[in-house]
Amino acid sequence: MIAEILSKELNIKLIQSQNVIKLIDEGNTIPFIARYRKELTGSLDDEILRKFDTRLKYIRNLEEKKETVLKNIEEQGKLTKELKEQIKNATTLVEVEDLYRPYKQKRRTRATIAKEKGLDGLAEIILNQEVERPIEEIAEEYIKIDEEDDSKSVHNIEEAINGAKDIIAEIISDNAQFRSLIREVSYEDGQINSKSKSEDESSVYDMYSDYTENISNIASHRILAINRGEKEKILRIKVVAPEEEILSYLKRHVLINKGKPTQPQYNKYTEDILVDTIEDSYKRLIGPAIERELRNQLTENAEDKSIKVFSKNLEQLLMQAPIVDKVVLGWDPAFRTGCKLAVVDGTGKVLETGLVFPTEPQNKVAETRSTVRDLIFKYDIDLIAIGNGTASRESEEIVADIIKDLDTQYVIVNEAGASVYSASKLATEEFPDYNVGERSAISIARRLQDPLAELVKIDPKSIGVGQYQHDMNQKKLGESLDKVVEKSVNNVGVDLNTASVSLMEHVSGISKAVAKNIVNYREENGKFSSRKELLKVSKLGPKAYEQCAGFMKVKNNKNPLDNTTVHPESYKATEKLLKSLGYSLEDLANKKIKESDLDLNDTQYEKLAIDLDIGEITLRDIVNELKKPGRDPRDEMPQPILRKDVLSMEDLEEGMIMSGTVRNVVDFGAFVDIGVHQDGLVHISQLVENKFVKHPLDIVSVGDIVEVKVLDVDIERHRIQLSMII
Repeated sequence: MIAEILSKELNIKLIQSQNVIKLIDEGNTIPFIARYRKELTGSLDDEILRKFDTRLKYIRNLEEKKETVLKNIEEQGKLTKELKEQIKNATTLVEVEDLYRPYKQKRRTRATIAKEKGLDGLAEIILNQEVERPIEEIAEEYIKIDEEDDSKSVHNIEEAINGAKDIIAEIISDNAQFRSLIREVSYEDGQINSKSKSEDESSVYDMYSDYTENISNIASHRILAINRGEKEKILRIKVVAPEEEILSYLKRHVLINKGKPTQPQYNKYTEDILVDTIEDSYKRLIGPAIERELRNQLTENAEDKSIKVFSKNLEQLLMQAPIVDKVVLGWDPAFRTGCKLAVVDGTGKVLETGLVFPTEPQNKVAETRSTVRDLIFKYDIDLIAIGNGTASRESEEIVADIIKDLDTQYVIVNEAGASVYSASKLATEEFPDYNVGERSAISIARRLQDPLAELVKIDPKSIGVGQYQHDMNQKKLGESLDKVVEKSVNNVGVDLNTASVSLMEHVSGISKAVAKNIVNYREENGKFSSRKELLKVSKLGPKAYEQCAGFMKVKNNKNPLDNTTVHPESYKATEKLLKSLGYSLEDLANKKIKESDLDLNDTQYEKLAIDLDIGEITLRDIVNELKKPGRDPRDEMPQPILRKDVLSMEDLEEGMIMSGTVRNVVDFGAFVDIGVHQDGLVHISQLVENKFVKHPLDIVSVGDIVEVKVLDVDIERHRIQLSMII
């Protein structure tokens, strides 16, 4: 049943759904399933598999909830055949909760107090609307004095009727059909309104000081903005539902019409009481509950959308092209405390650190120039990576002047999270001989050389490529971003002999403890000579080896396949394939295989798959890997823009065409670094000509190199408006 639901939801074949469930239940990771079990999944990619996994957990949770609810209602002796079918057919947890509400044990309410007084019968009489005398006369029969427990007494007619009304109000509120329709109508036709608590005070929330928008249309970033304003006690938020329409609906379904459709005729003794009760039920019970649900739903949807944007941005940032084999000078800019420097060689090894004071208040520009040029000549520095934080612009101007007659270039690097990392326990363990500032400069240099290897050391939430990340469910955000890191690390793979614990713990099947064991083994026994040697690592058993082996690479060893994405389970088939083509593993190691010899047609693939006893999809993947063994998928990403000179906002003119790097993507556009320290905004309407753009991520991603035109420069407000419509 679950397999059928998922196959319909994700538009995949039933056999694919069944196989994926089996693979997940067997403890296989999503990266492993995506890459090495394509025959079983029909080549479902990582994204679909993660959606599948999330929905599988939800549906299983839903089924467990249904079983619990059915059991509880049955124990109460109230489970009807119709109710059982409704619960079994429910497709969401909200539906199940609505159906369970009348039978759920509640905290003490006005209705339960009335029931304790024995007013159920009176409530039933009023609700049935079959009386032929005033309710007051009937209510008089329910007056009673309990001398032992006065809380169970009914002192007068008014108390009896009010108690009955409380019971009826709760019955109406607990009706699953009513709640479902009211929820739907409130979402489709309701509005969300925000008002400033103080009309005299100006704030960043001025646009929301008296703001109204339809609930069904409001953008996710506006939901998160007004939520923040409410949290900061600046805004007052209210859901404005179509109350008249809702009350009219409730009256039609609660009041029994004994007349004609065009001439309603209700029981004259109960009509006014029920109309009053309906209004009380909605305003006191249903309305506030639905408002809370809608606010929660809007927030959850907004969070999901923002997390999706954050995740996509993070993936693009992690997958930025590395700058390999370059000596880099990391420059962590600052004013009073000075600019921290760190020279890092092509392998990431720290060669030297330093401290200069070119900015205010010291202004030791000449001394800085001498120190930096000495470092450039001493280590043959190729690039200077300048952090984009405080004093970045001033540092950039100084660096541009220092290198103007040299071959060295500079790059502005997003330093978000560098300070967090440099003060962390991990940084202390990694660089015990350096202070916090030096570690930050090292991080800035190394994240230019290998963004993925360096950024995995930092909490993804601190990297700063999202929107309102501090205003959303931190657990959900953290889990989503961790999945992005896992996907990126496994997509690239890791060098078993150089990867840090921080990098390896994201590899398929590897926990943090096992990652530490791998590094400890490497330190005690020297470099790994093969993937198979992983089985000697403490707590890394056959299952973990199966999951991780294909993502762990060993360079320059006897078996060149260990430096490819070919899984060890396919080594024999790969060797047979090479032999059938007239090559050997030695030829692969020496790069003697002609790519043209690997250009096979469909018939050849079909025959070879049978001969090698291997899946055709897997065979195609192996052939693609043999064409470019050990390739890095990041090599296809745009390279960072290297600069020699510096621009300021004053240099910009309307109409200028420039190249820039996309630094962040949000719901309303993209921020682009054009080399003037202040990122410019390309509004969503300026991303592409004559085409509706649902979201900027459909057009650009973090790290993209784009051509932009300057539309407007507001120096006073530090704002630059750009356009990609040139």
